[in-house]
Formats: sequence, C-alpha cells, structure tokens
Amino acid sequence: MKKFYITTTVPYVNAKPHIGFALEIIQADVIARFKTLQGYEVFFNTGTDEHGQKIYQKAVEEGKDPQKYTDEYAAKFDILKDKLNLTYNNFIRTTDKHHKEAAQELWKICTENGYIEKGMYTAKYCVGCELEKQDSDLIEGKCPDHPSLELTDIKEENYFFKFSKLQQKLLDYYKSNPNFVRPAHRQTEIENFVKNGLQDFSISRLKKKMPWGVDVPNDPDHVMYVWFDALTNYISALGWPKDNQKFEELWGTVEKPLALQVAGKDNLRQQTSMWQAMLMAANLPPTRQVFIHGFIIADGQKMSKTLGNVVDPLEYVEKYGTDALRYYLLAKVSPTEDSDFTKDKFENAYNSDLANGLGNLVSRVARLCEKSEFRFQSKETKLYPEVSKAIEEFRFDTALKFIWEKITIIDQNINKSEPWKLEGEELKDKLQYYLEEIAEITLNLKPFLPETVGKIAKMFSSPVIRMGEPLFPRLK
Repeated sequence: MKKFYITTTVPYVNAKPHIGFALEIIQADVIARFKTLQGYEVFFNTGTDEHGQKIYQKAVEEGKDPQKYTDEYAAKFDILKDKLNLTYNNFIRTTDKHHKEAAQELWKICTENGYIEKGMYTAKYCVGCELEKQDSDLIEGKCPDHPSLELTDIKEENYFFKFSKLQQKLLDYYKSNPNFVRPAHRQTEIENFVKNGLQDFSISRLKKKMPWGVDVPNDPDHVMYVWFDALTNYISALGWPKDNQKFEELWGTVEKPLALQVAGKDNLRQQTSMWQAMLMAANLPPTRQVFIHGFIIADGQKMSKTLGNVVDPLEYVEKYGTDALRYYLLAKVSPTEDSDFTKDKFENAYNSDLANGLGNLVSRVARLCEKSEFRFQSKETKLYPEVSKAIEEFRFDTALKFIWEKITIIDQNINKSEPWKLEGEELKDKLQYYLEEIAEITLNLKPFLPETVGKIAKMFSSPVIRMGEPLFPRLK
C-alpha cells in the first residue's frame, strides 16, 4: 500500500487549544482522510512542544514542576482527537525520551558537519515568540505579536546554528521545487527572506538560567533552544534515527522527499527555511511541501486574551456540534489568508448551509422515501474530480462550494418536479436519482464532515428508509 505522511506544527502547552490550531489540525485531518480514500496508508502526526523559556516561566508562576505542568496541558490538546473527530495516529511530545534522543543525534550530526559553533549571543528576545527580534521587526520597540511583553536583552555564550552557510542550498531547493511552499505568494516571501541574507541563530541557553530543555550533547552547561529541539519532532515521530526503513518510507529520500507539513503563517520562516536548513546540515531529505494557512481574526482584530476576543473551539463544539465547527472553518475561512470569525457569521452559515441546505435536503428525500416505502438500489460512487483537485490544492472552501452547488441543484429539482405528486415508476425513478446524488455527495463530504456522513449513511442504509433526527436543528 502507498504511504503518506502529514504533520501539523506542535503547539506550545502554555495555554489551552485555540481556534487557530483547530483550523490547522482540521485542515490536516481533511487531507489525511482524503488520502485514505485514495488508498494510501496515512501516518498523521501532531503533538505538543513542551520546552523553552515561556513554558518554564508559566510553570514557575503556577508553582508546578515543569514536567507536571506540561503533562496537564498536553492532555488538553490530546482531547482534540475526540472533540474535533480527528484521525491522527501519532501524538508526539517533545518531552518523550525517544524525541530527546533524536534531537541530540541531529545536534551531533550537524556539529560533525560543521554547522554548529559556539559564539557570543547578544539579542533582543521575545519570550512570546521564542525568537530574537531585529529592530525592523519591532513597532515602537515592541514585538507586534506580543506588545504586552517586555523584550529580554540577552548577552551570553551560546551555540549557534550556521544558517548563513546554507543560503544557496535553500535557494537552489526553492528554485527546483516551485511548489514547495503553498500558496505561491508564501514561497515568494520565503525566497525573498533567504535572498536578503541569513543570520546564524542561537540554538542553546545556559542551563543555570533556563534549565527546562533537552541537554546539549557533551556540554552539561547548556540546553537546546526550543526551535532546534521542537522542529526535530517531525522526524523523531517516525522513529528516526533508529528506524530508517520507516523514515524512508514516510519522509522519503534526498532524491524523493515525501512529507507534507501544515503550518500557520507565523511559522513560515521556521518551517520553510530554518527547519529545511537543519535537515540539509544533517544530510537528511527536506520536506516535500509545506502548506501555510492564515490567521483567524475577530472583527478585524487579532485574537488575544487582553482584548477578550479569543474563540474557544470546544465551546462551539459543545453548543453546535463537531461538524458545524468543521464546516465553518473549512468552508468559510480562507485557507490562505486571514479570515474574520464572529458568532453571527458562524450561526448564519449554520442555518443557511447546514440546517436549510444539507440538513433540509436529506430530510426532504428521507420523508419522500419513507412515505412511499422506497428501497434504494445503491450504485458505485466516486469522488468528484473538482473536489479532489481542490483538496490537492488546499482549497477546502472551493471543494465545499462545489459540493453545496450539487445540493442546491437537487433541491431545485425537487421544487420543480414536485415528486410528492408523482406515483409508480415515475416516482421511483426520481427517488433513485435523488439518492444516487446524495450518496455521491456524502462520499465527497467524508473528509470534511465525517460524523454527518455516518448519520446520513445510517438513515439511508436500512431496507426501508426512515427519517431520523434533523442533522442540524435550525437555530432560533
């Protein structure tokens, strides 16, 4: 069986899951389910990033041992599998023993190859981003993403990754792989970033100042800086460096990379340049492709705890159902640009598309079938080429728009032909047509709304079709 590897980023465990990560992992889940329908054996990785200054500070603030703190928060992310109906089959934690060993092995190889050296680190550092900041990155001396946090001035001896030495290799890879980063303007963005010159970056911290991290090999005074540690999860999840067969089957080779990564636009540099450079430094295959999604904003503003506009995805699941949230994030949120999220917009989409659209269609046809005791003769269904193409291009909204156009066509046909006035073979032919179309629609909806597809299948699979409960009760 063909194999396919997809991974999300691994979010920090310093806060509970937010709507932005729900978007990312649901997008990845759609791709994973789609590839499974195509006959692939899918390895779907996600997990949690559990080291670094930010997490250490949070644990200290709460008076907890860092490991206990991360155990509690990692559990908050792992429940997403049930709450969002996800199919991931690996949940990596960067505190896992085998992950630490993999990060140390990658460090050793990069050192042996001449890409890690000691030096003096002087920088303005944002704990919120876990990144150093240049003056050009700041707005009135503040990090634009974390304006409430004071920047930390750091001056200490650290280990550095020789990022600058890999500039041309990165540019060559981008040139030979024009679809490496999707959407296309993100590839242009990262190419311009690399063309402008790369600065070597710090990859360690003094353990006496920040003890919560993976130990640097052969130096007990340092721990790894969070990015070097965390990025390694994408290959440690595959058993690297011990399981080379699994690694090659899923990650690929230098000649034929296979892995697909999904990340937010705030991770563009880390995933598409820093991580790729680390792989190149260790003579490992690069990622085949990285899909970068935009942010979810609220009323035109970035979500933040300070503004009180953060959306809790689990609250929406509890009130409206898992598939209602999945539908909105996939159909109404742009896969590539920032998108507004408000309760009003969500409820309008729920009523118009789910309750009055898909839900109403299924109820109308089921009612007609029940009344006439119609028995459906099922036929082979196929994925719409338009839907397959849209998913391959990460246009989840386009795929669902096409499916909803199909729903509208059947609804219009029912209104025009008035099947409740028909009898005999004429009625049977109409109902057979409706059910064949709904069967095709449900197959194509399988990656997007799996719970709803199951309900529809149950409703129409009995010898005699019976109306069930409404798929999406209309909101008042």
